[in-house]
Amino acid sequence: MPHLALYTFGVLKSPLADPAPLTQEFHKSGEAVYREIGQHPGYIARAEAADRSLGARTDFDSDWGEWGEFAVPAWYGKGRTMETIALAATLSLWTDLRPALDAIYTGLHRTALNRRFDWFERTGHPGYVFWWVSDGTIPTWQDGVSRLEHLHDHGSAPHAFTFQHSFAPDGTPASIMGIGPKGDQVH
Repeated sequence: MPHLALYTFGVLKSPLADPAPLTQEFHKSGEAVYREIGQHPGYIARAEAADRSLGARTDFDSDWGEWGEFAVPAWYGKGRTMETIALAATLSLWTDLRPALDAIYTGLHRTALNRRFDWFERTGHPGYVFWWVSDGTIPTWQDGVSRLEHLHDHGSAPHAFTFQHSFAPDGTPASIMGIGPKGDQVH
């Protein structure tokens, strides 16, 4: 059975090394949000650096194992050094769209999502993308980047899609309880 891959990407208003109070607030809330999402039904796994406790300084320097080398979209124009990085990215696997929707739009993540414009720049680019992967396949950071860029350039398709314009594993348009091709849109 296929699984749902999710890549998220945002450009922070200030670098992580010298954050504004609001960015610092975002960074501090992350662990609790990840912990809660990790307990959500339908959550399978997320990319976690294997060497963070061993002194890897940035996401770019970290060993992500099967998730591949860390990558960011071409439109990210801020730095890649410890002093200049101003981004937040996640890569995760889910059993289906409904559990992902429930996890993202409830609890601590919903609270954080409501504050996203306090922390992140409005770039005019999508902040997330979904796609289906075969059971046993681990998506890579580069997969996420290429699909997010495809979504930006071409809109939703079975290859790269959003909640509002989602697709089933067989490539047909999907709807999640009124959200989808003929339903209301999630914002």
